Amino acid sequence: MGAGAGTMSVLGSPVRAYDFLLKFLLVGDSDVGKGEILASLQDGAAESPYGHPAGIDYKTTTILLDGRRVKLQLWDTSGQGRFCTIFRSYSRGAQGVILVYDIANRWSFDGIDRWIKEIDEHAPGVPKILVGNRLHLAFKRQVPTEQAQAYAERLGVTFFEVSPLCNFNITESFTELARTVLLRHGMDRLWRPSKVLSLQDLCCRAVVSCTPVHLVDKLPLPMALRSHLKSFSMANGLNARMMHGRSYSVTTSSVHKRNSLRKGKAARPPQSPPKRCTRNSCKVS
Repeated sequence: MGAGAGTMSVLGSPVRAYDFLLKFLLVGDSDVGKGEILASLQDGAAESPYGHPAGIDYKTTTILLDGRRVKLQLWDTSGQGRFCTIFRSYSRGAQGVILVYDIANRWSFDGIDRWIKEIDEHAPGVPKILVGNRLHLAFKRQVPTEQAQAYAERLGVTFFEVSPLCNFNITESFTELARTVLLRHGMDRLWRPSKVLSLQDLCCRAVVSCTPVHLVDKLPLPMALRSHLKSFSMANGLNARMMHGRSYSVTTSSVHKRNSLRKGKAARPPQSPPKRCTRNSCKVS
């Protein structure tokens, strides 16, 4: 499907390299690092096959979401005022919007309200996420994390702080927005057509059930697989198990059982040793 049409494709042909095609817009003031986010993506094409005018950057990337390949068409609309007309034309047909500001630039955060008004006017109802860029410049921070989080909660959107320099939370933010878009369009029915788990799901379930979330990034696996493990845990409600680890809970329960047995044994009154029965004291009835 063409990016200009902005339609969602559910493709079953084995020739295709993806299962879903989504169009996302990166919006925000100029010089907030939207181009840096696109440049941090190693895979995908950097040129649109349909052509695009000046002021629009384009990049594609493919993410793995619960075993489904989702191809993202990412369009970076310039934050300069002379490109507002271009933004309005490209916002039509977009399935998701990434609101980007610079954590070291207070003015860029205050300008998010203006971009939300533009989106609500030309692309109402489109799922959005709020992204605080350039986390590696935290020592110059002008926007507190708590304030941005509270602002995102008022908007009803998910909030991420990312760093293209460290490749931190880039894929995770795209994955979360893609999940929201697909669920909104009813694609959750395609996730699990039957209750029989695939081999990949069984492997993911086995890994995330015994690996704390802070250790997933340390596993000797490719980055795409580590991101998929995090995504799988969120989709299947395994966050609590990942946070604490199943082995810890099993150990805790076994220790609790042993302690209860010990207390039960200690509560029993000691039995006095049996008295030696002599022939004179025994009575035969």
